[in-house]
Amino acid sequence: MSATQKDTRSKGSKAEVSYELLRSRILDGTYGPGYRLVLSQLARETGVSTIPLREALRRLQSDGLVEVVRNIGARVAVFDAAQVEHALQVLARLEGYATAISAPHMSARHIERSREINARMATALEDFDPASFTALNREFHFSLYEHCPDGHLVALMEAEWARLDHMRRSTFSHVPGRARRSVAEHERMLELIAAGAPAREIERVACAHKVATADALHRSQAPQ
Repeated sequence: MSATQKDTRSKGSKAEVSYELLRSRILDGTYGPGYRLVLSQLARETGVSTIPLREALRRLQSDGLVEVVRNIGARVAVFDAAQVEHALQVLARLEGYATAISAPHMSARHIERSREINARMATALEDFDPASFTALNREFHFSLYEHCPDGHLVALMEAEWARLDHMRRSTFSHVPGRARRSVAEHERMLELIAAGAPAREIERVACAHKVATADALHRSQAPQ
């Protein structure tokens, strides 16, 4: 291997590490919406040179997690409620289809595991913490999608969920009343899967579940 090839591979590795590091800090809220991403400052914070950091920022911009604003530069993307609602509506269609094609691949044991997660969500309602509930909600849905035969669809949903996690932090903090209904809707989805319901019906119910969250968020933002 030539020195040039070694250098390229090294840069690629550093860029990947930088990307994962910055992405994790954005998604966990360390770098919140609007946080300025100044290369020199990031280099000091992370101990990584500016070249791989610049490449990481380009990737994060493509992911929709970073935006470049005139006279400001790169910053963590800022979203409004309308953008969150739109993303939820799009994800609803993806999730409806994904749930429907995952259903035939779920055994009774798989369904029971998803029920256990939903039961933990029901228990969490008693001492409600929006962030913890949101994490359980994600775990529930991906306990269904892990059986999806379309790997590309799963990767697409993982990216959208990550983007939404940043966009909304926790929908349930804005619409806490939605949490209890969400648990009941999860149970309905599992009943349909266990009964071997038609794919069209499973898709309709799963899609409506996510649309209901978008609608609840919309109502919470409407002028009183």
